[in-house]
Amino acid sequence: MVQTVKRRAGSPGTRPPTARTRPALAHPPDFGYPPPMPRQYWLVKQEPTKYPWSQLVKDEKTYWDGVRNYQARNNLKAMKKGDQVLYYHSVVGTEVVGICEVVRESYQDPTTDDERWVVVDLAARKALARPVTLAEIKEDPSLSEIALLKQSRLSVMPLTRAEFDRIVKLGAKRAD
Repeated sequence: MVQTVKRRAGSPGTRPPTARTRPALAHPPDFGYPPPMPRQYWLVKQEPTKYPWSQLVKDEKTYWDGVRNYQARNNLKAMKKGDQVLYYHSVVGTEVVGICEVVRESYQDPTTDDERWVVVDLAARKALARPVTLAEIKEDPSLSEIALLKQSRLSVMPLTRAEFDRIVKLGAKRAD
């Protein structure tokens, strides 16, 4: 018969539990700091005669500069790496044409010495199968509260996930 000797925790000859001996946690703790933020969704507007989607695709990424509206600037400051961004052609075309991702959070706008203005880096991720026009957005009841309609002159605006997903869904199917 084998005898077992019980030892107090911390006494010589005891070892801390290992992954093999300790029970697995149902939900292991996340020790990352800060805790991961939920992804946010945005829409940026640009005149296609100045910087079209096709140029962003060719460049692969760019810094989003020239924003001189305080609300739009605050929206740039709120953008986080990994946020998804719809690219909207304004003035000519007035349509959502692609999806970008924030790849660098806000930093000083290199086109000005004024410290109040910031940029973010955006990378092209995917062109929509077909552009989603402003007229389609206006006609869709689920997009009636979108900032694009409520604050039409704002160049950088937040979207809800539902608004983002709806526009992407509209852009994935062929027009009737």
